[in-house]
Amino acid sequence: MEPVLRLGIQKEGRLSERSLEFIEACGIDYSRNKTRLKSTASNFPLEILYLRDDDIPKVVADGVADIGIVGENVVVEKQETVDIIERMGFSRCRLSIAVPANAPYLGPDSLNGKKIATSYPNLLREYLVGHGVLAEIHEISGSVEIAPSIGLADAICDIVSSGSTLMGNGLREAEVIFRSEAVLVGHRHLSPAKQEILNRLLFRIKAVSKAENHKYIVMNIPNEAIEEVTRLIPGMKSPTVTPLAEPGWSSLHSVLKEDTFWDVIEQLQAKGAQGILVIPIEKMIL
Repeated sequence: MEPVLRLGIQKEGRLSERSLEFIEACGIDYSRNKTRLKSTASNFPLEILYLRDDDIPKVVADGVADIGIVGENVVVEKQETVDIIERMGFSRCRLSIAVPANAPYLGPDSLNGKKIATSYPNLLREYLVGHGVLAEIHEISGSVEIAPSIGLADAICDIVSSGSTLMGNGLREAEVIFRSEAVLVGHRHLSPAKQEILNRLLFRIKAVSKAENHKYIVMNIPNEAIEEVTRLIPGMKSPTVTPLAEPGWSSLHSVLKEDTFWDVIEQLQAKGAQGILVIPIEKMIL
């Protein structure tokens, strides 16, 4: 009987939805039923366990799950013995110290003697020690943002995405102490059979991740610009160039990284590129 790889993901929330979407993009079919605690894939040896995000590092460390998708901030905070296997490239956020909007703040020294509320005492403690700050850490779970307004703390340390929640509670971001994203963590002693399944899954994950970070681009360019444009967008190996019916022009096909997209587009237009088409890539296998 073929072994099954057990994957722990957050039971609900944005990270849960994004993780499940990613698994589906990897071509894995399973029954989505939020009232159940687990799902079994029908076309891949994978079982999905729905867990509290704070529990995922320990569940993986203990071998109850073989792998898990969880925020890196949770992994570091919980200090469990797991390996970070892959950075998933989504659910990026930051752990920040925030103070009341009208409170003076001149740097970490301003936190000396203050009380800071947080759900991440280990990460906060490491930051304070590293900056020689003596402050009282008040550990709470949930609704950290209201702590200053009810007199529970002078500042908070919490996860920030857009910052709108801070502003809504009369706070401003003062220090970023940790940057996080979703990561795939794994048990340190997988059997050879489960490691082989994990390698197959990683192959799919990398193909989807690369596709999400790249765009397929098609354009018409004057022949005299082919060499310069090829240097701008070399693609996976080299661009595909096909002559057009109109003399002196060619169609060029290539791949472009998402993070440099707009800067490169402007340069392509300056080289005379026309009719630029940008197409999402579903999978990218190198």
